Parts: sequence; structure tokens; C-alpha cells
Amino acid sequence: MTDNRNTILAVILSGLVLIAWQYFYNMPQMERQRAQSQTQAELAKPSSPQATPGSTTPQPGSTPSATTPAGQPGAAQPVVSRDAAIAASPRIKIETPRLSGSIALKGARIDDLSLEKFRDTVDPKSPAIVLFSPSNTAHPYYAEFGWVAASGSTARLPDRETVWQQEGSGALSPSNPVTLKWDNGEGLTFRRTIAIDDRYLFTVKDDVTNVGSAPVTLYPFALISRHGTPEVSGYYILHEGLIGYLGEKGLQEHGYKAVAEAPALGNGAKGFEFNVTNGWLGITDKYWASALLPDTSARLKARFLAEPGAKVRYQADYLQDPQTIAIGGTGSANARLFAGAKEAGVVGINFPLAGHGGYNKQLGLNHFDLLIDWGWFYFITKPMFLLLDYFFHLFGNFGVSILLVTVLIKLVFFPLANKSYASMAKMKSVQPQLAALKERFPDDRQKQQQEMMEIYRKEKINPIAGCLPIALQIPVFFSLYKVLFVTIEMRHAPFFGWIKDLSAHDPTTIFNLFGLIPWDPMVLGPVVGPYLILGVWPIIMGITMWIQMKLNPTPPDPTQKMIFDWMPLIFTFMLASFPAGLVIYWAWNNLLSVLQQSYIMRKNGVKVELFDNLKATFASKKAVEKT
Repeated sequence: MTDNRNTILAVILSGLVLIAWQYFYNMPQMERQRAQSQTQAELAKPSSPQATPGSTTPQPGSTPSATTPAGQPGAAQPVVSRDAAIAASPRIKIETPRLSGSIALKGARIDDLSLEKFRDTVDPKSPAIVLFSPSNTAHPYYAEFGWVAASGSTARLPDRETVWQQEGSGALSPSNPVTLKWDNGEGLTFRRTIAIDDRYLFTVKDDVTNVGSAPVTLYPFALISRHGTPEVSGYYILHEGLIGYLGEKGLQEHGYKAVAEAPALGNGAKGFEFNVTNGWLGITDKYWASALLPDTSARLKARFLAEPGAKVRYQADYLQDPQTIAIGGTGSANARLFAGAKEAGVVGINFPLAGHGGYNKQLGLNHFDLLIDWGWFYFITKPMFLLLDYFFHLFGNFGVSILLVTVLIKLVFFPLANKSYASMAKMKSVQPQLAALKERFPDDRQKQQQEMMEIYRKEKINPIAGCLPIALQIPVFFSLYKVLFVTIEMRHAPFFGWIKDLSAHDPTTIFNLFGLIPWDPMVLGPVVGPYLILGVWPIIMGITMWIQMKLNPTPPDPTQKMIFDWMPLIFTFMLASFPAGLVIYWAWNNLLSVLQQSYIMRKNGVKVELFDNLKATFASKKAVEKT
């Protein structure tokens, strides 16, 4: 039994990891999504007014622009459709290759954005992904910029009810910035110039001209606000919520729940405050994000906050140092907003030889590449993505990239794997000697162990070498899973045939004869349903794993034999709900391992017992049927 102990242990541990993964990640995630969907459907009231922290320094949200309409403190507004909310305000269209939407002239908010390159489903005719939506819709989400007056000031500033006027005409596009103007009638004239590039970057320049009778002190601010807790994937390996890289504070990641339970900031709001230079902050989903990108030299009083209400309102904002605008003078403030998909080439990858500078390099930002959750093992995850992305640009298919990267990884680890398989082959060659030990010392297991270790020493056999191929596969498996799970490049990436999305599970299942029977196993619920999504590729993976098991001699111990016989079937069911790209990798890796191990066994003069074991398996089944 000792000769197979390490292999059995590795298989069992791998099985336990997968079972734990399914129990603690997949099933709770499905339950959370179901519960959150119900909660979202029940929420019908808009959020309460924004909080003003109790401090002498003004904060974003302390101006009327961030409260309910004047004279209606806390007034509940009816929820309207997104189209109705957009139509209720005069707007400037946004037209770029990747973004469509509009800017509301009432309040001058960027609150209507859709991502034209990305759709809800793999069907290219399905609706575009909606990122921003106006207030009083089911899911308000927007960006706002402006000025906060110093304490005690009576200067009229633009607020959410202010209707700006466009200077000039035309939609906002990469070739046509737009300028908005508002005069407070007391000597202050506000101008806002908004530009956009051909990707996802808004540049906002605010100017204030003072022709009044007294100087005025104003604080520039910017905020991103989201009303209601959105649905999240629920995996611990992925951050969704408020995020930023805030100077010397480094990467700050706070989930929605963590912000809602944070220390009090005043007036019912909770959250975190940071006084930093060279930072950015925002809100991230799995594939999409919005982030404020102030000048890297700007001093910021930044916050992540949550305000309770019928819908919790989450906000990422910052306040810059005050500017005193003299009579006849002008004050200016610059801001930037990223609002779009977390494409690696656009966001940027801070990695040697990556070749993806993106906004991170272009704007000199502070680790903006971490907007994509590469995880703690980024030193494995990023190279994995870069390899896949490189082969994708050569062959135009991420599935082919996975196959090629698997071959490349096999070549890199070929010497180590060869030593492992050679050691396993030697262990098979000494099987007769080990069997003789059991006959010589049938009742003395300690003596058997001593003599066995002596044989290993003389033959230069490493008894744990059999675990090496599995150990090498674990970091590769994890990094590929992470890449498939978090990178938008993998979303809706097709392979061949029925695999239209490598980041989703194989959509076929043997339990409805691969679509011939009009029945969906998921109707059985989140506990049973996922285990019945047993597609073609998981079955292929299970067969290749079974063949790899049969490459070894049949274990003499009945318990060992049972483990080896059932493990491929168990893995097949457990991996069926994993991303198809990962299952394709595992199946292809199994096949390459069979070829490699067969070659090494022949090279070491050990008989390859694959066909004998397969023949014996089917022969024994026939014998059982006859009896």
C-alpha cells in the first residue's frame, strides 16, 4: 500500500479542496445572488439625503447639489424607469466608439452611460451593459463634480437643481469637447469643459470667474455615488465594492458591507477617511468600474462612505485644498473620471515586459493596474494572462491560447516532470521486491517499512516524486482560474462549437441528452442543479483523467482500487460547474501527461499497462454481468 500512498493522498487532498470550493464558494454565491435579486426587487424607495460629516471642513455632499430638492428635506421620490428619468432632463449626448449615453444639463451629472462593446449575453443583439443611471431610477449610479463653499459663505453655487447651458452645440465625442456655463447672478460665473477620449476617460475642467464685490473661497470636489447594494459574485478571490490606491496608505479595498459597518463619520454616515497625495478611488464591479483620477500632485481628503436608508448609498469622493478667488480673478480645478470596462490594455499592467501601459502609464497613476483584481499571487496570474493574451493576438481564439499555454508550461516543467515520472517508473519496477517484503515479513509492518526504504535508497527512488506533477499543476490551475474569472477579455470569449463563453461552464448536459430534451436541471435548485450540468467537456476531462489513472498498475488493495476507480467520476461532477476554459485545460493537460508518462515509462524499461488495465476493466465488467 505504501507505494501508492502519496498518489492517493494527493488525489484525496485535491478532491477535498474541490469539495470545499463547491461548498464554501459556489453554493453560497448562488444563494447570495438569489437573495440579493429578491431584495433588489423589493426596494422601491429612493435613497435618503446625503450626509454632511460634522466637521468644520466642508465635504462633498454638504452642498445642495447632493441633497434632496430645496424645501423637501428627505422627501421620497418615486422610482421611474431609466428612459423616463433620462427624458426628464435636457441632455448632451455622449458618442464614442465604446461609450454611449448623455450628460444631464440639470445638475451637470454624468449619469447615463452604456458600454457599447459589451452585451448582457453572448448574443450580440442583446442590450449593451448599463453602467451609470440617473437618480430616482431603480439603480442610481453617477459621477458629479463641483465646488463646496467655505464655512459661513453665502455664495450661491450650482446644485442638483441647477440647469446649465451648453456653449456651442453638438454631442460629446473624442473630437468635440463640450462646455457648460452657469451664472449665479452674484458675480460668479461657472464654466465646465468636459472632454472624452476614444476609450473610457472623461477629463473635467472647472473654472470660476469672480466679478463680484468680495473674494470667495471654494473647495473643488468630485464624487461617485451608487444607491443600493448591487449584486456581487460573492467569491473571496474577487473584490467588488469601493477601491482606491491612496498614496502611502496603499491599496484600499472595502466591500459594501465593510463600508456600511465602518466607523461613524457623522450625520448617520459611516466609512473611512484618508488624507493623502497621489491617489485614485472609485467603485468596482467584477468587469466594470468607475474611478476618480485627480492630478497625482493634488492633496486629497478622500472618503469611502455609506449612508443607511431604504437603499444604502455608497460614495467615493475627495475634496481638494481650497482656492480663494479674488475680485476679478479666476479659479480652476481639474478632474478625471474613468468609467468603463476593466480591459487590461486600457487600464494598464504594471509588470515587466507587459507592453500594456494603458492609463496607468499614460497618466502616471499610482498602481491603477490594481483596479483589476490580480490577487496576492499576481506574479503568477499576470504572466498567465499575458501569455494567453499574446497567443490570442496571434490566433484570435482564447481557447487555442489555453491549449498552447498548457503545452508551453509542460515544456518549461519538462525536466522536473521527467524526474518525477522516472522515479514513478522505478517504483513500478521494484514492485516485485516490495511484494516479496510482504511475504517475508507478513506480520511486521515496521520491518516492511525499513526494508522498503532501503530499497528506495539503493535504487535512488524518491517516494514523494509522484506528488510533483500534481503540485506543479496547482499554481497553474489557480492562476488560470483567476484569469478566467476576473479578466473581461475572457468574458464571452468563444472556443469552438457550443462553447461560446470560456469563462462560463459548459452549457450542455448529459441529463437532457445535450439539449435534445427540453429540460433544464437548474430547476432542481442551487443544491442539486449545478451537479447535473454535466457537459461534453467535463465528460472528456473525466475520461482523460480515468485513462491517466489506468496508466498505472491496478492497486492490489481493494480500498486503493475503489479510490482510483471513483475519483475521475467525482472530479467530473465537481468540475462540471467550473469555467469551460479551465475544464478544457485540465482535459488537455491530462492527455499530455498520459503521453509524457508513457514515454518516460518506456524509456525506463517499464511496461505501459494502459491497454492491459483497460482490457482488464472491461473484462471484469463482462464477467460480473455473466454472473
